[in-house]
Amino acid sequence: MHRKTLVPTTVAALLAAAPAGCGTPQDAADGAATVVVGTTDHVAATKDAPAPLDPAVAYEAGVWNVLRQTQQTLLHIPRGGGEPVPEAASGCRFTDHQNESYRCTLRTGLTFSDGTPLTPEDVAYSLRRVLAVKSPAGPAALLDNIDTIETRGEHEIVFHLRAPDATFPYKLATPAAGIVPRDSYPAASVREGLQVDGSGPYTMKAEARGGEVSRIVFTRNPRYKGDLEVRNEKVALDFFRDARQMGAALDDEKIDVMGRTLSPEQSEKLTEQPEEGVELTEIPGLAISYLAFDTDDPAVKNKAVRQAVAQLVDRDDISAEVYGSTTEPLYSLIPSGITGHTNAFFNTYGEPSVTKAADILRSAGISTPVRFTLHYAKDHYGAATATEFKALAKQLNDSGLFDVTARGTDWSTYRPAQMRGEYAVYGMGWFPDYPDPDNYTTPFLDAGNFLNSPYTSTETRTVLLPQTRREADRSATTAAFGRIQQIVATDVPVLPIWQGKSYLAARDGVTGVEWAFTASADLRLWELGAAPR
Repeated sequence: MHRKTLVPTTVAALLAAAPAGCGTPQDAADGAATVVVGTTDHVAATKDAPAPLDPAVAYEAGVWNVLRQTQQTLLHIPRGGGEPVPEAASGCRFTDHQNESYRCTLRTGLTFSDGTPLTPEDVAYSLRRVLAVKSPAGPAALLDNIDTIETRGEHEIVFHLRAPDATFPYKLATPAAGIVPRDSYPAASVREGLQVDGSGPYTMKAEARGGEVSRIVFTRNPRYKGDLEVRNEKVALDFFRDARQMGAALDDEKIDVMGRTLSPEQSEKLTEQPEEGVELTEIPGLAISYLAFDTDDPAVKNKAVRQAVAQLVDRDDISAEVYGSTTEPLYSLIPSGITGHTNAFFNTYGEPSVTKAADILRSAGISTPVRFTLHYAKDHYGAATATEFKALAKQLNDSGLFDVTARGTDWSTYRPAQMRGEYAVYGMGWFPDYPDPDNYTTPFLDAGNFLNSPYTSTETRTVLLPQTRREADRSATTAAFGRIQQIVATDVPVLPIWQGKSYLAARDGVTGVEWAFTASADLRLWELGAAPR
């Protein structure tokens, strides 16, 4: 029968759309069924992005969820969330009171999946190459506070940081810190293609069509030694073009779990009209969606233009009319459920108002209508994105103060163009690398930021963010993060729109779904199990 489950953690973040995959569940050697998971994520090796699965380059939720299955990190976030705990390490700790020196000891007997011993030198090599490659759209910023890495003997690694950073253990738990074999990954350049090597719970084999991944089969790694309990022998991840196609595969019993991402219509239908033999799991969210501004672009360089947009956008309308029950309005970069959240934008602008927006523009001497294009990725965040951006354009145009066009572009073109600064205003989504307010602020507001944005706030970068990183007690950062949120609401380099939640549909007999999709976009395939077929 149909059941609805509420996961006790938060969002299972699902990005991207991808080519169709048709999976048929197959029995593993021990008689247990292979679990087949559907996703609308997009993983492809292209001319602009020839190395999508290299941890020195990968910085998207869907790609990270491939790396999590195959490459170990020193630490990981445990079931149900909380502070990082040892994974490839047997223990880690700060060795000073300033949070500038961090020491880890490796487990004994670690090897890569081919049997090659895993040493402290491999750990140091892996993190150094991320910094050496320094991909503009990659995760190097998570590790760039590392000054030196010291290896001691057969098991010890010490990280010396340039500045205090109490969040460093969380960063070591991300795929950016995945441990790779030195013989397979060049020291200062990317590894092209779709192969991944590591020491994680699974080995993998990707099937691709024209460079686009259609299926990945994960097979239990018999040499794995770590903190994770692997509950299956094999999992297949099938990639679909859209949620409709993925839903059809669930109906045809070609997949067991309909994961990233159900459409709002699908989740509402399964809620209101339960389907026999399908369990719907609701996952409250830490994913956010926002508009970003190129603050050097003439169309939006004047802060008043961005403030007027903030004054006009009706988030309640977007959430209710486009996404239904799957999102809620967001008034800060830091979402509810994360330490330090405030409703900074609502406190600053209140309800949408054409009159107030007109006053903002008039006071700054801005001629109307202000013209620009709202850019969005049409194949990356789900089919509803186009509807959302048409609605946003209509809200701005109906004010008479703006003349805006919404334009969608494929992600493979969109992301490189955005990084080159070709868009004045564009939409993005964010799924946290780790559940801390630092990860909703530093990637947008600090040097080498995720958006490659020209915006800067001296107070935020040189005073407030460094102050928060010194605090091991994260509750002590509330005042500083409150000030950061107010600065963002005033300067509007980004405009938060909504905070999402996700739904997962699984056939009866699949276990562990509530643990396999987590608060910070993590996919943990080792948690899944299924009854023999």
